[in-house]
Amino acid sequence: MRTAPGPIEGEPHRTVLRSRLLTWYDQHKRDLPWRADRDPYRVWLSEIMLQQTRVAAVLEHYRRFLSTFPTVQKLATAREASVLAAWSGLGYYRRARLLHAAAKVVVKKFGGEFPKTNEELRALPGIGRYTAAAIGSIAYNEPVAVVDGNVERVIARVEGKGLVGEELWTGAESWLDRERPGDFNQAIMELGATVCQPRAPQCLLCPLRDLCATRGELKETTTASRQNKREIRFGLARRGSDVLLVQRGKGQSLMPGMWELPEYRGNGDCRELDSLRHSITVTDYKVRVMELTDPGPSAGRWVAASRLSTLPLTGLARKILRRVQLL
Repeated sequence: MRTAPGPIEGEPHRTVLRSRLLTWYDQHKRDLPWRADRDPYRVWLSEIMLQQTRVAAVLEHYRRFLSTFPTVQKLATAREASVLAAWSGLGYYRRARLLHAAAKVVVKKFGGEFPKTNEELRALPGIGRYTAAAIGSIAYNEPVAVVDGNVERVIARVEGKGLVGEELWTGAESWLDRERPGDFNQAIMELGATVCQPRAPQCLLCPLRDLCATRGELKETTTASRQNKREIRFGLARRGSDVLLVQRGKGQSLMPGMWELPEYRGNGDCRELDSLRHSITVTDYKVRVMELTDPGPSAGRWVAASRLSTLPLTGLARKILRRVQLL
């Protein structure tokens, strides 16, 4: 038995690590809707939604999206506007467009059945090395490791050194339980998300604590990006139960084709209805919502409040409309 924590060295120690991690996962894993079965469509959908988004923020979106598009066939035949509307609020809308494009390929090229090989999965739009490994291991029990931020942190802390690039993927492969690869991949990600957290690791609760070289003391190699501050004003114009919205240009790099409130550039005595904070990547916005009583000639469209939920709204527009109780 080890008398002091140290890095995982050799297959005997990795065998202990796998056993402990899977036992812990079986007892403590979160009850998440995409874990109800191993349907590759649901696994794929959850993995795309979870990119750059916290689990808590995904749960309701996942349920709502799945109720609208319960199968890959339903998703493939939907209009893009409907897909974006169902995605609205999750942000990073390029993910939704690639999801839609991949669904069309799965239906047209594979008859609606998700491909089972890593090479074919990675050929689908929006699916990279990590997502292909997640789908393959969880849905098909393919013995291939995943690497995300949680996995990288757990391995670095347990082994006592930071790994990067191909060395990190090789390290993850050496840890992998090849009998239960899908469960193991979820277990190590779960450990990183709930116990081996970036700033406050709960080492006393960790099943690997006596195998760990650092017990959470390994310095992070990345630094947080500095947030830029910016103020922006939007106008809220109402005509009965209708609201004035504008559509972003199809050629715009950020959220093309999405609907939002018109930006307010006036200097008059418009009443401020509300103010809120909104962050996009490295910019922290102070958003002021101004009441427009006379919007004048506009290239926008008057939309009935009852139809707002069917439009692909930007996340900020959705947040504002909820604040003013129109959505």
